[in-house]
Amino acid sequence: MIGYVVMPEHVHLLVTEPERASLARAIQSLKQSVSQKLNAHHGRFWQVRYYDFNVLSAAKRVEKLKYIHLNPVKRGLVERRQDWPWSSYRHYVTGEVGTVVIESPLSAWKRRQSSFSPSLIAPE
Repeated sequence: MIGYVVMPEHVHLLVTEPERASLARAIQSLKQSVSQKLNAHHGRFWQVRYYDFNVLSAAKRVEKLKYIHLNPVKRGLVERRQDWPWSSYRHYVTGEVGTVVIESPLSAWKRRQSSFSPSLIAPE
């Protein structure tokens, strides 16, 4: 997961291609999981189809992240992007770790730091 925004009636996801399955299979799995949790209370939640767009450059990735993070502001739900709690925006601004794990240069760096062990280099 690179970025997301959950809106009242739709969701924006910026994801990488899954390593073990197709994107269609990953989206199907996500939809099934959410539907199983919500159907008892809400009925149908997802649209039948999803819209996808291939992002092939770093510049386009930044453009898409800005677009999805601004969505709650453009809709008048909040005044500032950081005020929308269902978004990856704060991860990119503050490094905040939320419910959804974001794959970013910051999260990769944190992973490397947490797996670093001085005892592997200089045993006691």
